[in-house]
Amino acid sequence: MLILGCDPGKSGAIAVLAPDGSLDVVDMPVSGKDVDEAALALAVSRLVGIGPAHAFIEAVHAMPKQGVSSTFAFGQAYGALRGVLAGAGISRTLITPAVWKRAVKVGAHKDAARARASELFPAQAGLWSRVKDHNRAEAALIAWYGARVEQAAIHALLGDVA
Repeated sequence: MLILGCDPGKSGAIAVLAPDGSLDVVDMPVSGKDVDEAALALAVSRLVGIGPAHAFIEAVHAMPKQGVSSTFAFGQAYGALRGVLAGAGISRTLITPAVWKRAVKVGAHKDAARARASELFPAQAGLWSRVKDHNRAEAALIAWYGARVEQAAIHALLGDVA
């Protein structure tokens, strides 16, 4: 099963981790000031193909002292992502930053995500080599976390059957 890691928001990214360990990452497509839903749907379709997939989405909420306009824009991007995934028939799990970051052993600083993603995916480190690419690294880490969750669920199921 393909695992999607989604760092939502207009400057977010989506990573797809395949069972063979290959990783692909795309930035959230934007047109003007909004997420381009049609381009997002096309990107998800290209990333997932016809294989079964499950998405792990960073659960987000409004932040204190965040402006109304930026909160609304972020919510629109978050909703567009969830809608596109639902339209594609991709099941999803919402995961808080605290949970996935603790499991992946990464701190809150954006550079920490880039460094940890480079440790786990050294061949893809160029995807998040720039400071502004931290969302790509976070999407990859969320996908890595999601793959571990899925593996644990499969092992638990097989353990119960055996």
